[in-house]
Amino acid sequence: MANAGLQLLGFILAFLGWIGSIVSTALPQWKVYSYASDNIVTAQAIYEGLWMSCVSQSTGQIQCKVFDSLLNLNSTLQATRALMVIGILLGLIAIFVATLGMKCMKCMEDDEAQKMRMAVFGGVIFLISGLAVLVATAWYGNRIVQEFYDPMTPVNARYEFGQALFIGWAAASLCLLGGALLCCSCPRKTTSYPTPRPYPKPAPSSGKDYV
Repeated sequence: MANAGLQLLGFILAFLGWIGSIVSTALPQWKVYSYASDNIVTAQAIYEGLWMSCVSQSTGQIQCKVFDSLLNLNSTLQATRALMVIGILLGLIAIFVATLGMKCMKCMEDDEAQKMRMAVFGGVIFLISGLAVLVATAWYGNRIVQEFYDPMTPVNARYEFGQALFIGWAAASLCLLGGALLCCSCPRKTTSYPTPRPYPKPAPSSGKDYV
């Protein structure tokens, strides 16, 4: 019963991580404009995501521009897009595979070992999905840091970490943790011992003693 609870906890954490990766990919706040060197309070916020760049006015008006050309984007942005999409697709596959192996599901009840292997396989796919999201967010964050401290970058073109980046890191952590818990439900190998040989019964005594 404890193993079933651990399995359910891992699935819930991994599923929340998958939802978080979708939210992180869709949000445009991957990097926000840095006002560290500004002495004047500005009335607008500039931020950029994987698919668009936006400007938010103090009046509440938001203007966004979608990136038109795919080939015109830098390699970091293209790789981050690909890794996030791969992570989301792998997470979707992991949900279906792990669901078949959940103990609370009625399918595949006739083969308990195969059912447990499906849960473990789903956990492995969740681990790969979490690694893809983690690599994407870490790569993008490293690029932000490099551009921020690069002396050749203009002061008005420096950005800092956005909310979507933190959501991506949290989502990757949940996918990795949930996938690890699902992998812990691997069926244990039972040690088979050889059948003991029966000893021959002694012949019954005839009751006569011979000298």
